[in-house]
Amino acid sequence: MVAMTIAEAWPATGSSVFTVDDLERMPDDGRRYELIDGVLVVSPAPSVAHQVVLLQLGIALDAACPDDLGVVPGPGVRMSHITELIPDLIVCQATELVGHRITEPPLLAVEIRSPSTALFDLNTKKAVYERFGIESYWIVVPDRDKPQLIAFELRGGRYEQVATVVGDEVFSAERPFAVELSPARLVARLPAG
Repeated sequence: MVAMTIAEAWPATGSSVFTVDDLERMPDDGRRYELIDGVLVVSPAPSVAHQVVLLQLGIALDAACPDDLGVVPGPGVRMSHITELIPDLIVCQATELVGHRITEPPLLAVEIRSPSTALFDLNTKKAVYERFGIESYWIVVPDRDKPQLIAFELRGGRYEQVATVVGDEVFSAERPFAVELSPARLVARLPAG
């Protein structure tokens, strides 16, 4: 792999928008490069605490996941030639577990909230996931003292908030499959702050 700067990866002069093909030229620098309607969105690399919570959620979901589905952390999800996002975790049909990215709407997209992405996850990403037809969307708030899980489900083409659980409360999900999750268990390995 050749090291590349963001300036070298930029679309050709005169191009009005970024495309998913332009993402292939972005530097491998730990940042997340995503596209929404041709607009490049760059996020910092996730924190260690973020990754710990993501791992715990992935383990819990994978343990309950039926064989015809797959749990995948951090895949590119291509919605169009000018929109591609990277959810922290998805659940999709096992048949989608090929290639470099997911191209059909996952059954579930999850974002682990961080201070730098909180509004983006709750507004912009939520709207894009809704438009793409992702049936369920969860946001996990990895606050050691007050962890939360907020769940939305697609109903009539719009997301409806179906649950907000805090601390030791249990979220009994039915979609994309039956699983019980407690925000406190997802953050249990984080040091007390």
